[in-house]
Amino acid sequence: MRSGFVTLVGRPNVGKSTLLNAICGQKVSIVSNKPQTTRRQVRGVLTRPECQIVFVDTPGLHKPVTALGERVNAAAIDSLADVDVACLVLDGSMPFGSGDRWVASRLDLSKTVVVVNKTDRAGRDRTLQQLSASAELDALAYFAVSAKTGEGIAELVDYISSRLPEGPQYYPDDVVSDLPEAEWVAELVREQLLAVFRDELPYSIATRVTEWEWPRVRCEIVVERESQKGMVIGKGGSVLKNVGILVRKQLPEGVFIELHVVVDKDWQQRPDRVERLGY
Repeated sequence: MRSGFVTLVGRPNVGKSTLLNAICGQKVSIVSNKPQTTRRQVRGVLTRPECQIVFVDTPGLHKPVTALGERVNAAAIDSLADVDVACLVLDGSMPFGSGDRWVASRLDLSKTVVVVNKTDRAGRDRTLQQLSASAELDALAYFAVSAKTGEGIAELVDYISSRLPEGPQYYPDDVVSDLPEAEWVAELVREQLLAVFRDELPYSIATRVTEWEWPRVRCEIVVERESQKGMVIGKGGSVLKNVGILVRKQLPEGVFIELHVVVDKDWQQRPDRVERLGY
């Protein structure tokens, strides 16, 4: 048995969470088209007869301007310690630039695989340009994949497996994620809210489960200003109602989701509040 830990790292919105879900064959990390959707490390487990790979999805590395930004950056950097392989994920539809180089500078390139994602969007020529430009990093290997279509993922996983040392099986065969159920429900609520809102509001939203009496779950939605509270509730509670419906569709039948919106003024800027919300 080969086993080990593999981190997925890169700039915001390069498709790390979508890639993790595609590798694991099911949804283990929420996704949206908003940068900084992932705020904490998320583990996805792929178990095969000959190996077990524990993938760690990380927040996108960026220049932080809030206490929350500093905390999620730290979570991503912490994930780089003691991993067997690091996957530097690049957006194949965007030029290889200084932000990618900065992320690469945080990595041990002797155990880094460059993964050019979104080949379905980029096309062949642009993907080749990305592979050529990133070759300056002198990484272990280079792969072009599409997390959306699955192209190239089997080859990537086979290569990663070959780089892992002999080791124990860390999780039972049926475990695909180690995220606690309460945190998963809170993340599903936040995912639906990210799909609804634009501009700065998505970054002002945090979610946490405050009561768990299965099948009844109470989830608190935290915003930074009173004006945001009404937006999240919606006219006649329409936004919350729709969010609840969409979340329940992803949970076992019979679950009752109770959503409440509270204001915690400027929580993103306050390290104590960021920590209290679990980031």
